[in-house]
Amino acid sequence: MVRSLRSQARNGRLLPFVITYDDRLVGQVTVGGITWGSLCSAHIGYWIDSRVAGRGVMPTAVAMVTDHAFTTMGLHRIEVNIRPENTASLRVVEKLGFRDEGTRAALLHIDRAWRDHRVFALTAEEVPEGLLARWRATSGSAGPP
Repeated sequence: MVRSLRSQARNGRLLPFVITYDDRLVGQVTVGGITWGSLCSAHIGYWIDSRVAGRGVMPTAVAMVTDHAFTTMGLHRIEVNIRPENTASLRVVEKLGFRDEGTRAALLHIDRAWRDHRVFALTAEEVPEGLLARWRATSGSAGPP
């Protein structure tokens, strides 16, 4: 898996980031499906260790990666695709103010079946101050310790 991630990253198709908390690996955020040209878009996927879930770690990480994608990389649009039953992931995009664009039927093949996903998106123009700044302002904190 690491070899594949490195290869895709070298080819500009993917950016994998690890999340650490108290000096240990607790999750990952990946910018994938990077497309240039007239689209300038990508999608973000993530996972977090259940022992640190609910502490603001993932919303902070997704906000930081989204800001990097918009400002450093120059992307215009970020999507997050989430299975409808994944309430914890749905809460992350809700907290960050991603726009709900509806459901894509049978989007990904997972666990031997085609699964529906809800689609959420943001464009760079929707967060001119940056997503991390907006998250900090709406959450009432500077992020996780």
